[in-house]
Amino acid sequence: MKIFSAKFLMILLLSITQPLPTIAAPEGTGLPLPRFVSLRANEVNLRTGPDLRHPIVWIYRRQNLPVEIIAEYKTWRKIRDWNGDNGWIHQSMVAGKRTIIITGTVRTLRSKPNAKSLSIARVEKGVIGKLASCPGAEGWCRVEIDGFKGWLRRVEFWGVHRTEVLK
Repeated sequence: MKIFSAKFLMILLLSITQPLPTIAAPEGTGLPLPRFVSLRANEVNLRTGPDLRHPIVWIYRRQNLPVEIIAEYKTWRKIRDWNGDNGWIHQSMVAGKRTIIITGTVRTLRSKPNAKSLSIARVEKGVIGKLASCPGAEGWCRVEIDGFKGWLRRVEFWGVHRTEVLK
């Protein structure tokens, strides 16, 4: 039989009676990643890292531009834009409002989620609109652009994940 020393028993007793260290909570909001948001201001600095000491690499000058949050660190959000560029912005510069940006060529806003439905408007590349819903996996989303409400296929804009359902 093994005999334990008094010092070992003292350490053992102290370790049992001491509170266990808490596990650090994840930095950020805890919301799912990646996720889409939009820029809150007309001027937003994109930085190389999550701190004011990191240099500014780009200045966005489009309020409501959709961006994708791909990481979080304290009050900073690492974002990716529709061109694939990424960097860090402060959380105060993003809003939960869902927007889209038209990609490719001129797109046709439709009255129904059907390629043969009535054309409501023609929308040029780079135009920003509001995302209203993407009710199913059939590929169509309801949007609003300059007061026109209609339907676009997911492949015609950037600002929603490929299989995301938004009611």
